[in-house]
Amino acid sequence: MDDDGQQIGYLALPKGTPVHTSDGALLGTVLKVQDNAREHIFDGIVVKTPDRSVFVDAPEVVRITDRRVTLSIDAEEARNLPGHRGTLETNAKRTGPRWKRWFGG
Repeated sequence: MDDDGQQIGYLALPKGTPVHTSDGALLGTVLKVQDNAREHIFDGIVVKTPDRSVFVDAPEVVRITDRRVTLSIDAEEARNLPGHRGTLETNAKRTGPRWKRWFGG
């Protein structure tokens, strides 16, 4: 594989970074980093593919650089990744009282 850039931590991973499978196929781009902020644990990433958004669990992420994310799974395995629901629903569940204040509830 060519030079994939400088390794960075998951907290510095920007939205839109390309995500590649272990066999070099482009899966999509980073949509969101999932973490457990309270315990400082990387849970995985949400990847926007041409067809849908999928969740990639942390153990399947082998390298994060400023140019790309590389996975431990190949393109065939990536086709079976679970879909991911929209972030509005996830955020609303975490911050319910705040949503009520914003919308007069």
